[in-house]
Amino acid sequence: MDLILSLTLLILAGPVILLAMLAVVAHDRGPPIYWAPRVGRGGRDFRMAKLRTMTVDADRRGGASTSRSDVRVTAPGRILRRWKIDELPQLWNVLLGQMSLVGPRPNVRRGGVDRYTPGELGLLAARPGVTDLASIVFSDEDLLLEGAADPDARYDRLIRPWKSRLGLLYIHRRNLWTDVRIVALTALAIVAKRPALQGVDAILAEWGAPDDLRRVCRREGPLPWTEPPGLPA
Repeated sequence: MDLILSLTLLILAGPVILLAMLAVVAHDRGPPIYWAPRVGRGGRDFRMAKLRTMTVDADRRGGASTSRSDVRVTAPGRILRRWKIDELPQLWNVLLGQMSLVGPRPNVRRGGVDRYTPGELGLLAARPGVTDLASIVFSDEDLLLEGAADPDARYDRLIRPWKSRLGLLYIHRRNLWTDVRIVALTALAIVAKRPALQGVDAILAEWGAPDDLRRVCRREGPLPWTEPPGLPA
């Protein structure tokens, strides 16, 4: 499924990717593709392809987490992020076998994987994905981090624990049919997030997920602060 769908989608999305690349270059004359260092299955490093949505010097001007008002995000970058177009080049990583269409999202090493709890290291047992359940639930991550004096710190307490729990649960319960549903729900979430969240909750109900995780994924209220899974006693 990874090979067939990623190749098909890459061909179909080719014109969109090309137009987006031209828009990025026209804006600031910088490179259109950002090769993001990430950690994949088994702790191996790889470079993940993304359409560049931030300034060329963004890595030197801030942390890994990005709020909606982050000044490093360019004008065309905001549009690409809104419609998830910036993620399309990752289909190339899928063709190379570095990623899957569905799987826990890959993390950076410094300040990311290097800080994983013993439990979170289980996320490295699978190929990282272009999308996953957390990508649907926290598609508004930039808004959740809005106004934070330290977006990375807020991410670690507010979003990371739930993302990690979803990723670990997926690894233990994944199957082909669920992957197909997650891909469909990802597309649905771009235009109608509430029905997509209901689809995520249906999957979690089938998996027997804990009530607190399901409540968070339904996004019925403020996200509770908590600790990442797998912290030693």
